[in-house]
Amino acid sequence: MAIPESDGAELMDELKPSPAVRLNSNLLLSGNLQQIGPKEWIMYKSRWGAFYKTVLEKHLHSLDVNTVVICGCNFPNCPRTTIYEASERDFKIVLAKDATSIVYDIALQELKNIGVSLMETDECITWLRDSYAKIIEDKPL
Repeated sequence: MAIPESDGAELMDELKPSPAVRLNSNLLLSGNLQQIGPKEWIMYKSRWGAFYKTVLEKHLHSLDVNTVVICGCNFPNCPRTTIYEASERDFKIVLAKDATSIVYDIALQELKNIGVSLMETDECITWLRDSYAKIIEDKPL
């Protein structure tokens, strides 16, 4: 399932800009990002948190990103760890609740208490679309 270059190690086609995109395991396992679309990158992480010993923070800062949207499998491990790591780095954080497994009420309250915005996926997509439109609208020609 997770042997580099095997079909089992690939992302689902629905998560890629094109089914022709294949992960470059040598690039990813060496700690680099793989650009798969105009504004889309893939990253390998070896631990629960996406910021732990990765280039993610540097990459986000290079793009002037100040907000991250988190979703994923098994909230008590990877998503929660990534949220706290992002918080420690002063990123604004959105959790796509319905796109994250094993989320529970106490955790959601704790996230609210540290300033995480909680959204459903549809709400998040609308928010992202509106935010992007505002950025484009505000750019001088």
